[in-house]
Amino acid sequence: MPPPRGQWQGAAVTADTSPAPVLWQPTQEGREATRLAAFAREVAARRGLDLDPTDYDAIWRWSVDHLDQFWADVAVWSGVLPERVPDDRVLTRRGMPGAEWFPDATVNYAEQALRHATDEHPALIAVAEDAEPVEVSWAELRAQVGAFAATLRRLGVQRGDRVAAYLPNVPEAVVAFLGAASIGAVWSSCAPDFGTRAVLDRFAQIEPTVLVAVDGYRFNGKAHDRREVVGELRAALPTVRTTISVPRLFPDEVPQGALGWAEAVADRQDPVFEALPFEHPLWIVYSSGTTGLPKGIVHGHGGVALEEHKQLGLHGDVGPGDRFYWYASTAWIMWNIATSALLRGATVVVHDGAPAYPSVDAQFALAARTGITYLGTSAGYLIACEKAGIRPGETHDLSALRVIGSTGSPLPASAFHWVYDAVGGDVFLSSASGGTDVATGFIGSTLLLPVTAGELQRPMLGVAAAAWNEDGEPVVGELGELVITEPMPSMPLYFWNDPDGTRYREAYFEPWPGVWRHGDWMEVTERGTCVITGRSDSTLNRGGVRMGTADIYAAVESFPEIADCVVLGVEQRDGGYWMPLFVQMAPGAELTDELTGRIRAAIRSSASPRHVPDEVLVAPGVPHTRTGKRLEVPLKRLFQGVPPEKAVNPGAVDDASLVEHYVALARERGVR
Repeated sequence: MPPPRGQWQGAAVTADTSPAPVLWQPTQEGREATRLAAFAREVAARRGLDLDPTDYDAIWRWSVDHLDQFWADVAVWSGVLPERVPDDRVLTRRGMPGAEWFPDATVNYAEQALRHATDEHPALIAVAEDAEPVEVSWAELRAQVGAFAATLRRLGVQRGDRVAAYLPNVPEAVVAFLGAASIGAVWSSCAPDFGTRAVLDRFAQIEPTVLVAVDGYRFNGKAHDRREVVGELRAALPTVRTTISVPRLFPDEVPQGALGWAEAVADRQDPVFEALPFEHPLWIVYSSGTTGLPKGIVHGHGGVALEEHKQLGLHGDVGPGDRFYWYASTAWIMWNIATSALLRGATVVVHDGAPAYPSVDAQFALAARTGITYLGTSAGYLIACEKAGIRPGETHDLSALRVIGSTGSPLPASAFHWVYDAVGGDVFLSSASGGTDVATGFIGSTLLLPVTAGELQRPMLGVAAAAWNEDGEPVVGELGELVITEPMPSMPLYFWNDPDGTRYREAYFEPWPGVWRHGDWMEVTERGTCVITGRSDSTLNRGGVRMGTADIYAAVESFPEIADCVVLGVEQRDGGYWMPLFVQMAPGAELTDELTGRIRAAIRSSASPRHVPDEVLVAPGVPHTRTGKRLEVPLKRLFQGVPPEKAVNPGAVDDASLVEHYVALARERGVR
């Protein structure tokens, strides 16, 4: 039995008794048993450092003060590089953008992901709504990747060519990705719930050579035929020489002129890996595209491999024998990160289906069924579970589960309490904040520190994060802009079709050249914990008092009558400030004067009396980006008079029809 990692602090929680109650506390034995402590001991011994292996703050300080040492040591500890690189050849150009990492090194992400082959546990466990779980062995995964890579070579795919995928979260996506990476081709993916226009907004930019596309998918118990969309994509992407068809709904069909998946992986063989420069492009992921064409963000093989070893291994303590799961589609960076658990030798559970089908506890049922040790999900899912009043720890065998991960949006304190009350007192809740932009987290978790309600534990290793005020000064105990003052190896190499780097610089390096401004509001507390309160460009700023939208949502989401909500802070041309709260009612619920009063009182008491909304308005729904973020900024722009076609890109919205309600209301209010 492993040593106890930590323990719940207290019995069933009802209400907060302090600004940030401690919900989980690591034991000293648990701290010392972590991979991070072992790494720190090894570093201290080799470098002659006085470094306490269980003092996270000391390890973090060393990691950001000595980036070259830290990343050199991660590269060797992880096995990404076979030999130690001299410290002065780690970060040879430090400025941002344009930092240069490990210029003399070669690495292949796919080779790293497949080097842990073993018969002791599977590489993948595939779960679908209409089938029993299926295990894929490491040997089978390697053989399919080798076969797919050989097919790409036979088709004339060269290093740097793009392989685009229109696939759900299925083993074929993992095989195709690793096959492309193994030969130095550049991967890019969209989920099959994207419509033709949304996919073309992304893939047309990158001019793919090969399209790997599914014929359909199942979601919420329904089959969705995508053959027509795939046909439209093939017709609209003139650079695609070959389409490889993945069967999901129509197993006996292969579109005319396409290559069937079975044929593409028929010649099972061991992969042949190209030795690639450290910064060779690995994949292209995309910004949300809510106000224009999505930006193609390019990450490199070496930077991603190192960051995921750090994030998953040193922070998440993930390793061989773990069963790692994160609910994600292939359009969200969390799919890429979850797949990267292969780098750690873990089994990756891939889930093709809806997050709460057939019932809201679906992900916990899946954890019990497959023995998941690390369950990653969205904050929205945990909030939905809390609202539904379910108690998975009592209804499912979660004895294997040791970590619950949450990201995508701020997790309110009430959901922290729910996890420890309804799931389990010894589970470690890892709430993190990062971005597609860097394929990792900025602020995250560590098993060396306590878990406090509503807070993120610390900046992650090697991440020089701070909160800055408008004057570019670090602040503690107040909201500031989340900035990163030193480079990270997984920062974008560049944006696609941005030859002089203008769009890249505009996205992150204004108003402070050389400093990454992420666009989130963050408060660093006196205790060193962090609170992310929402996007800085959607911040509520009434009378000079700023507040993140997450504070409002935390108050409103406690009401079972409210299914979803979005709050806007609209600066008006006449100098006025309009702050509406739009609420989507739960089935059978009604927005009465009494409920409106209770909502206002909750915001006044738990958030701020200055930020009580001017109006509470019923809406048919709340539109989100395809990665689950509320569409705050585009909706705000509608009410500032920006034409709908410029304010919102429908292809980037989960349900574009919902936007029409807000467009109509803006017109009704006389916004021009």
